[in-house]
Amino acid sequence: MDKMRLDKWLWAARFYKTRSLASQEIVKGRVLVNDAPAKPARDVTPGDLISIRKENPPVRVRVLGLSAVRGPAPVARQLYEETAESIAAREHASEMRRLAPEPAQAIASGRPTKRDRRRMDSMRGK
Repeated sequence: MDKMRLDKWLWAARFYKTRSLASQEIVKGRVLVNDAPAKPARDVTPGDLISIRKENPPVRVRVLGLSAVRGPAPVARQLYEETAESIAAREHASEMRRLAPEPAQAIASGRPTKRDRRRMDSMRGK
């Protein structure tokens, strides 16, 4: 096997749980092959660069192998290799999330009570 449908490869490589979900994400433009939009039936060959926007930043992988069946995760990981830039971007984003301040710390006394909301509404003129 020297080429395979993109949606089937994404399913076999365990990026998506079902082929139909992989097809939907491809149609929405969240999957790029060699930095170009693709269709679910596009053929993928070893060496192709695939960008998958499941989270921020997108995951960029290079296709190493093809498989017609969905196997266990360790076998699926052998079908692709994540690029060094993608790994660095994910680590940087993870570090930025870790260093970001907790949004709830700005709230000193918690949520406003019903009485507080009524006072705020009366001050706004509602």
